[in-house]
Amino acid sequence: MFAQLEEINRRPKPFEVYTADDLWTDEYTSRQMLACHLNGEIDVSSRKFSFIDRSVGWIIPRFGIREGRSVADFGCGPGLYAQRLAATRAAITGIDFSGNSLKYAEARARDAHLPIRYVHRNYLEFDTDETYDLILMIFCDYCALSPEQRKILLVKFRNLLKPGGSILMDLYLMNAFHRKAESAAYAPGLMDNFWSPEKYYGFLTSFKYDDARVTLDKYTIVEKDRTRTIYNWLQYFDRESIAAELAGSGLMVGEYLANVAGDAFDAGGDEFAVVAHGRRE
Repeated sequence: MFAQLEEINRRPKPFEVYTADDLWTDEYTSRQMLACHLNGEIDVSSRKFSFIDRSVGWIIPRFGIREGRSVADFGCGPGLYAQRLAATRAAITGIDFSGNSLKYAEARARDAHLPIRYVHRNYLEFDTDETYDLILMIFCDYCALSPEQRKILLVKFRNLLKPGGSILMDLYLMNAFHRKAESAAYAPGLMDNFWSPEKYYGFLTSFKYDDARVTLDKYTIVEKDRTRTIYNWLQYFDRESIAAELAGSGLMVGEYLANVAGDAFDAGGDEFAVVAHGRRE
């Protein structure tokens, strides 16, 4: 038991282990995540529907989304943005590796007679000959990736952009990092039985890495026949650090905002958004 508790409380190196596939492709937890997506009253998995409506209402005129334009939504989930954007008759592609979310998205698109293209794939492995006027990565998905994964993604974004195209993504600001505290918690059925339909005991150990500007929520789920560990990493940014990261992949920041609904940048907020473009030669 002591050795097990030592492992539960072990502090890994930043991004030493990556388990996003387990979270989004496990049949039970992916259904739980989909339920969170579709609860329009909470900011879990997706924004509240009222915010998504406001966000799309800003994105469409800001980026000229209309028939003849193309949009790629990386980490599209159940198509909450894709569905709304497709009403403009623009060509929309959604990429996600949650099969349950995409089945829901595809059914909604069929019902609405919208020709959205959904791709069931880890977006780090997505490849196409198409290029896009707008690339979206929303709900701070970028922050869950390691530095190496982010580099892969940014190079991909640069290559997928049409001339004059834009990238829109949101990020966690350093204020949120400063407010994060290390902690440890234990409960039977941790998080209201989110992790399994069977009886389990859950441990949550939260770590903070000051030098790397990274936090980790490490979930250890102990069931009768197996023990799983899920690592939820988050990278935090300021304007200077994301500008440098984009520049390293041949991209440049065009605008800083408070969020993907176009509000003015707030230095005291917990999140911010960037509009980026290919570097002008």
